[in-house]
Amino acid sequence: MIVHRPSIMGEPAGQVHAQGARAQAQRGGVIRHKQIVRRRVDAEDCARFGDLPPLLARIYASRGVPSPAALDRGLGALVSHERMGGCEEAVALLCAAIDLGQRILVVADFDADGATSCALAVRVLRCMGAEVEYLVPNRFQFGYGLTPEIVDLAVARKPGLIVTVDNGISSVDGVAAARDAGIRVLVTDHHLPGNRLPAADAIVNPNCLDNPFPSGNIAGVGVIFYVLAALRARLRALDWFVQRGLQEPNLADHLDLVALGTVADVVPLDQNNRILVQQGLQRIRAGRCVPGIRGLLEVSGRSTASVSAADLGFLVGPRLNAAGRLDDMSIGIECLLEDDPGRAYRLACQLDALNRERRSIEAGMEEQALETVAAPQLDGDLPVALALFDERWHQGVVGILAARLRERYHRPAIAFAPGEAGEIKGSARSIPGLHMRDLLDRVASAHPGLLCKFGGHAMAAGLSIAADAFGRFAAAFTEVVADSLQPGQLDEVVRSDGPLEDRALTLETAEMIREAGPWGQMFPEPVFDGVFDVIEHRTVGERHLKLVLSTPLGKQVDGIAFRQADRVAAFAGLERIHAAYRLDVNEFRGRRTLQLVVDYLEPAAGGADGEPSGAPGARSAGGQGTMGEVS
Repeated sequence: MIVHRPSIMGEPAGQVHAQGARAQAQRGGVIRHKQIVRRRVDAEDCARFGDLPPLLARIYASRGVPSPAALDRGLGALVSHERMGGCEEAVALLCAAIDLGQRILVVADFDADGATSCALAVRVLRCMGAEVEYLVPNRFQFGYGLTPEIVDLAVARKPGLIVTVDNGISSVDGVAAARDAGIRVLVTDHHLPGNRLPAADAIVNPNCLDNPFPSGNIAGVGVIFYVLAALRARLRALDWFVQRGLQEPNLADHLDLVALGTVADVVPLDQNNRILVQQGLQRIRAGRCVPGIRGLLEVSGRSTASVSAADLGFLVGPRLNAAGRLDDMSIGIECLLEDDPGRAYRLACQLDALNRERRSIEAGMEEQALETVAAPQLDGDLPVALALFDERWHQGVVGILAARLRERYHRPAIAFAPGEAGEIKGSARSIPGLHMRDLLDRVASAHPGLLCKFGGHAMAAGLSIAADAFGRFAAAFTEVVADSLQPGQLDEVVRSDGPLEDRALTLETAEMIREAGPWGQMFPEPVFDGVFDVIEHRTVGERHLKLVLSTPLGKQVDGIAFRQADRVAAFAGLERIHAAYRLDVNEFRGRRTLQLVVDYLEPAAGGADGEPSGAPGARSAGGQGTMGEVS
């Protein structure tokens, strides 16, 4: 394994080769302290929410919700498709292809956003009378996006129009190859464009500079949803459905797919995205979802009737993503396209098996990575950025590994695995305030030719470099991060919405908060903090800590701390803790009970009023939280 370590006390910058476990450093290094910071909310900010319960008013105010109108989750508040730039040209292409009976080929990305985008496009276009097929690249053979190699495969299917979903904005060469082959191209994407746009026949991307759409946070599945909405409006105006004897599709019926793709891609949940997710959740809860989503929930141990956004992000999304990470995302797409419940369930079981394999691979990679990062920590040092490469690592899992490193060390992290033709492929995750794609762009500008290709978002990106360039890239990346950091940005902080009184620690409060969402990226699920006595604790599932807690006034509640079983030894008994937690509804054998999901815990001397005593205590500030892939 190779990890970049910047120069320390006169040592030359370069690469550190880890040799086995470091017994004296706890696996993955010392457990790092986090500051629990309470969000500050003014009374007048809460007052604008009128008759809402005070707890919800406090939560919404702390997340910057400007007014009760911004909480409207009805379809009537959705931004109109008329405001999505590029839709007019896109609709013209689609109408022409459908009217001429030309084959439309959907080229998808190999993640959950790409899979849901593809399933949505195929389902709706078929309802509109189109001849449509799909093609999804195998990440290990063809890499990401509409490449010239994918175009070669597409030509054999003789499409008149290629429609990219959740990719294409960086596919300059692939679009050129398709145009040279006489195939028109419609690019629908939400990723940030590079300096040069592909010469497609039409581009729909709210993140292009000339696009007036007010929600650049929309996922790829949301972009194609808007294109399809515009197409339906045009066909309705042309009396297409009546003339062809077709049932006009109700696009709201497909919001289950939009909700899943939006949550799984961890895009910020602004009001428009919250509407899309909430409306999709309502349909799933009512049993009006595709059989594949029902099957994925079933194998995850969740009921459709009580599904939450967190269930889509932490349970369903990872199982769908497992196909693209380890095998072929066409398994996931077929699961979402299948109308037969039995076959959809069997496909969901295949995805569940792939996800279990993914977790096993990930666990081994994480152990190797944490042992390596522990080495510089033995001297009390942790680099401002982490860049790691190991020839044994799996290309499809490095993204999750980078996220794990980011979560544990609160550092921008990039994990690399072997690629093709002398290249290594990396997946990057960042921390709030550091825009990952911009960081990579700065590296590319300062070191021309160092990056073979890159793209992505603020919090996540992908890239490829020459294998022998790892050391140079890691040094350049660390330098760019160091130059970009603001004071205190690497301090690890848990944002809290404050303490809860015993009377609020109820199943009813948990259900109220669940219904007040959907919660997610940049609209974080409420986290509270307080002091508890630990009545019981035990390890479950090898990595999780099961707790029975008591408040200072004696109220007992159950708790679960996922992936924190190692903290038992670190805190020698855990007699009293200061915990940051979320309220959760635990369902077991038809019984619903309150459970605290403990995000972070530390020893506490305790106080009688729920305030931690001893340093460092909770302090007040503003801020946001994040959500990532867990299961």
